[in-house]
Amino acid sequence: MAQYFEVHPDNPQPRLLKQAAQILQAGGVAAIPTDSSYAFVCRLEDKTAAEQLRRLRAVDERHHLTLLCRDLSELATYAIVDNRQYRLLKLGTPGPYTFLLEATKEVPRRLSHPSRRTIGLRVPEHGVTQGLLEIFGEPLLATTLIPAGEADPLNDPQEIRERYEKLIQLVIDAGACAMEPTTVIDLSGPEPVLVRSGRGPLKRLGLA
Repeated sequence: MAQYFEVHPDNPQPRLLKQAAQILQAGGVAAIPTDSSYAFVCRLEDKTAAEQLRRLRAVDERHHLTLLCRDLSELATYAIVDNRQYRLLKLGTPGPYTFLLEATKEVPRRLSHPSRRTIGLRVPEHGVTQGLLEIFGEPLLATTLIPAGEADPLNDPQEIRERYEKLIQLVIDAGACAMEPTTVIDLSGPEPVLVRSGRGPLKRLGLA
């Protein structure tokens, strides 16, 4: 049965975030709020938990998982970033954007795209997500909480609890958040390519 933590969306209780970090360190999968929608997350290095993320979403290894990072400097540890890419990243972080970039050796090969060696990275702008990342001390592997076979992310933590309490270890309830996935921009080629239009406006990146 999943544990269920009710936290303040802007000033989450440190005690509960520390407990959440311990659950993730022990190999747990959690449902957490972000600035775009709820997401499934787990520890980057945990192969079993990462496989569970893919099963929950019913996606294969060609589906990009995302690293949630605390800031741009942490993001640059896990992705190869040139000056052009960095300027765009700076405009979109923190915020509801996912950037596809070439992964560094810090990213386990099983997590990057099998043929392109790319991975999704983002810096979320949500008090709970940022608080958890700060305590956890490393990026979290994430995927949008869209049920298998459905098109829209779940927004009600109680419904998430009912549907997944036997499949994951933790639900963090910070109330309703946005129901729109991130805007996904592929920065791995010579020019930025819009992969998915979402909550982040292209105008903010100067791409509109």
